[in-house]
Amino acid sequence: MNRTTRLKELIRAREILVMPGVYDALSAKIAEKCGVKAVQVTGYGLAGSNLGLPDVGIMTKTQMVDLTRNICRAVSIPVMADGDTGFGNAINLYYAVRDFEAAGAAGINLEDQFFPKRCGHMGGKQIIPFEEAVKKIEAAAAARTDPDFVINARTDAIAVAGVEEAIRRGNAFAKAGADLVFVEAPTNPDDVKRVIESIEAPVSINMIYAKGSKTPAISIRQLEEWGAARVSVPVMPLFAAARALERAYTAVAKDDVEAMDGEIFAFQEFTDLVGLPEIQELERLFLDTAELDARYHR
Repeated sequence: MNRTTRLKELIRAREILVMPGVYDALSAKIAEKCGVKAVQVTGYGLAGSNLGLPDVGIMTKTQMVDLTRNICRAVSIPVMADGDTGFGNAINLYYAVRDFEAAGAAGINLEDQFFPKRCGHMGGKQIIPFEEAVKKIEAAAAARTDPDFVINARTDAIAVAGVEEAIRRGNAFAKAGADLVFVEAPTNPDDVKRVIESIEAPVSINMIYAKGSKTPAISIRQLEEWGAARVSVPVMPLFAAARALERAYTAVAKDDVEAMDGEIFAFQEFTDLVGLPEIQELERLFLDTAELDARYHR
């Protein structure tokens, strides 16, 4: 089964699909190792880890497609891309969908913010007009070459125009061809439950699980009971990794590396994670035995 079909099946299943965020090939491999069924590329993670900048639309389409391709190649589970606003109008978005699909993604997030966009949990967002937003989702649906490639239509309308507008847009996006509707940043549990119940399509909710987010922390099981099809957890793993790096660099700076005992991978464990045994098997298959002995002192 290809990964697009697998992702669509997971979204339609009765059990909620949990998709944590990944921001590079390594984080994706660790997520897969931990038993995650599918992952979400986080645009904030790409910007933060590669540019050291916030998620405010600075990364180019080419940068995001290339980084997404690396992630897709690193794992066997479905990967959903972050297509931001499609990097322009409906025509730009059409070709963005083609590019992310060709990179190996099983689906894509697409937003109804003005370009340049802002992270959904930042202030100062603006949304494009209703009709333009619907046409962009129509363009996305028309652009995919695989009918199972998942269009995840995100609306940031709650922060700008209220929950009723978010519901109106969500239902219109579903009619325009979206497979999944992503309502960003509801500010209370009642609104979360309301959008899930009011949108006539599978609904995705975003959980930050970090202090300062606009949406209160709601358990995954509760979201499942309310009928959510998917929950994304985009930046909590990134923030956890950043805190772990801070601890490690502090330990080195203070000559207190013993403080990291039990907190880091063993060397062999990490080399196994990134595939050294597979490389060694290829060497045995395709390199001369004498060369292996001379170079690597087997």
